[in-house]
Amino acid sequence: MKNIEINQFERYTTIFKALSDLTRLKIIWLLLSIDSKISVSEIIDVLEENQYNVSKHLKILKNSNLIHERKEGKWSFYYYLPSDDSFDEYIRKTVMSIPKELMIEEIGRCSKRLSMRVDGKCVLGSKSDLWSKIKDENN
Repeated sequence: MKNIEINQFERYTTIFKALSDLTRLKIIWLLLSIDSKISVSEIIDVLEENQYNVSKHLKILKNSNLIHERKEGKWSFYYYLPSDDSFDEYIRKTVMSIPKELMIEEIGRCSKRLSMRVDGKCVLGSKSDLWSKIKDENN
């Protein structure tokens, strides 16, 4: 019984550590907000982060069992890994209680970036010329 309690506390600690970084918190917020999978390239463009940092953050979130990775051809897509656990529900509610106004720029870039999908699939790598043109429109 004691090991189960320790393992559970370790799980909680791992989740809180994963969410203690601004970039990871933004990734989780976006995944919960868009209710969809998102590719590494799309995250890079939405958060305006480099590929190394985004991959590092995604690995931490994946290791904490907050997100899941699914490969589709050459693309890796990530999505929030839902659970029936009440703790998970509190985490979702807490993350979603972050005011939308704090993510306005990211929401705008995300909307533009996701609109570039073809049949619901990412078709452009990060930092593409087309993305640069679309992102800069109306700015």
